Amino acid sequence: MRDFYLMRGLCAFVAWLGSLGVVYGQGIDTTAYHELSGVEVVAKSRPSVARAGTPLQVMERTDIERLGLRDLSEAVKRFSGVTVQDYGGIGGLKTVSVRSLGAKHTAVSYDGVTVSDAQSGQVDISRFSMDNVEMVSLTIGQSDDIFQTAKVYASAGALNIQTGKPLFEGKPFNAYVKLKGGSFGLFNPVLHYEQKLGTRWSASAHADFTRADGQYPYTLVNGGLVTEEKRKNSDIRSYHLEGNLFGNFGKGGELTFKVYYFDSERGLPGSINLYNKQVAERLWDNNFFVQSGYEKALGEKFTFRASLKYNYAFTRYLDVNDKYATGRQLDLNTQQEYYGSAGLLYTPTDRVSIALITDLTRSRLDNNFVDGPNPKRTDSRSVLAARYRDSRLTATASLLGTYIADKVERGETPADKKRLSPAVSLSWRPFPEANWRVRAFYKDIFRVPTFTDLYYLRMGNTNLKPEETSQYGLGVTWATAGERWLSRLTVSVDGYYNKVSDKIVALPTMYIWRMMNMGEVDIKGADVNLSAEFPLPFDIGMTLSGTYSYQYAVDITDPAEKNYKDQIPYTPRHSGTLSVTLEKPSWVNVSYLMTAVGDRYALPQNIEANLIGSYVEQSISINREFRFRGFGLRLQGEALNLGGVNYDVIQYYPMPGRSWRLSVCLSY
Repeated sequence: MRDFYLMRGLCAFVAWLGSLGVVYGQGIDTTAYHELSGVEVVAKSRPSVARAGTPLQVMERTDIERLGLRDLSEAVKRFSGVTVQDYGGIGGLKTVSVRSLGAKHTAVSYDGVTVSDAQSGQVDISRFSMDNVEMVSLTIGQSDDIFQTAKVYASAGALNIQTGKPLFEGKPFNAYVKLKGGSFGLFNPVLHYEQKLGTRWSASAHADFTRADGQYPYTLVNGGLVTEEKRKNSDIRSYHLEGNLFGNFGKGGELTFKVYYFDSERGLPGSINLYNKQVAERLWDNNFFVQSGYEKALGEKFTFRASLKYNYAFTRYLDVNDKYATGRQLDLNTQQEYYGSAGLLYTPTDRVSIALITDLTRSRLDNNFVDGPNPKRTDSRSVLAARYRDSRLTATASLLGTYIADKVERGETPADKKRLSPAVSLSWRPFPEANWRVRAFYKDIFRVPTFTDLYYLRMGNTNLKPEETSQYGLGVTWATAGERWLSRLTVSVDGYYNKVSDKIVALPTMYIWRMMNMGEVDIKGADVNLSAEFPLPFDIGMTLSGTYSYQYAVDITDPAEKNYKDQIPYTPRHSGTLSVTLEKPSWVNVSYLMTAVGDRYALPQNIEANLIGSYVEQSISINREFRFRGFGLRLQGEALNLGGVNYDVIQYYPMPGRSWRLSVCLSY
């Protein structure tokens, strides 16, 4: 019942605002097409959220700046149906799970190419800077954009990160320098530079450095004993360098090239149960990749696209069990991946598109384990997709074929994996003059066991089968714009059902834990999204946005088990967000953000000992921008966790309490 009362106020507000738009909003369909002549497109268009056949959520650069978001995880938390696993601290690991399916079912795409981790299958999004990001979008199911890599098709949901492309307005270069600082020793300088290289080429370079000690206070509650403690071993030092080259050859096509480097050392503070204060775990990450893309129109009906990528990742994990170093664990892991993708888009008419895409990946993992398997994987995926689109109907269908084969230097080689995975979706506007649409989708997908699942020490199991997932969704979207008192309103309500079979879990055997296909999860839920803009007196603009998610995700593996039909770990039944922004460019812009998360459980059995309590976190951001002689100066301040709430996202990993951040950005 505590969850219900926690979220009731937010739900009532969303319903009230939506009813205002339904009663009073009479406007055009903002997703309709209008032909324009003599217009040069100089920026990437925003995807249509209301028109999409599957749930699509988008956050652009203006939204990021308005809300004062510094980390990618802060932006992703504003999306409905998303659970961000956060281990706390400035440099804490952060992964994304969509609709209770687990982080390994979520693809992370960086400028159109998927970020991979063959070792663990999940991507730590804390290593991506927000300073050079132009747009972040989340697609659940299969996107209406059928011209994507096959790896994106092979996921239950996709988080797409799009960095900025240089735009030169009468000058040969753009540049900005930013300095950010805040609580717990945060120091984060950023430098960004863009240069025009003739009529066809341009380039950009980005560099940022982050340092923080992470020693934030927290309240430790252990039964009736309450003590004030300080987080230890939560420091981070990281570097991020990125270079881009862009070529536009007119009819000769477009070429992009990216070099990315990330290096970090961080402390892993560990859990605080049993008053564990002696923590000495350290993690070093080193990641380097180069990727390139080429796209060219072959006549009026064909478009060719290709991508290449080489990825290198090294991790060093060190754990000294006590101050006398009598126990010591050192893990060294090196991943290398070679990736290529090629696709052809055929557009016989304005309404019909057909795409054929093939991806090929070769990956390898080496580590310092004695007699380790050092596995290699060949991953081949091909997809055939088709889309029909007119002013009232958008329908897509795809069929993904997957073939995966592993080879090991020592030990047993698992069986090859082969699978066909279909997906369909549609978005339909029932009435020509209506602004609302009905959408539905189905997607069958699976997750291949990771190198860790198959080969990690004695826990690995080379007989594992892929984890199978079926997704069903049904929803309604409504959008209007151009009213005297309402500039824009978009509402979406989606219900869904997911079924996970052969779920890969760790189970105890005679003396050790071992990976098994023993799990089956039943997931039902609903997501609500609302966004509105209002003009107010005195030249003030107000933007409201809210999300609400209901997730009933229960384990139905074995009726005889104590956790049968219990909520799966770290999945709240209720969660939601709310943001309110008041903008007056001639004075100051203010944003208020709230995140509410209901009760969760740390372990499969839903008992009091495993309960992680609900929480409401509130923040406020204030910014002002000045322009003078071609320069821009942006000042921003943020107060985080205004109520000083003591809460955990992961049990025994306390999150920071009340804190602050300041930033100064000078641009030209």
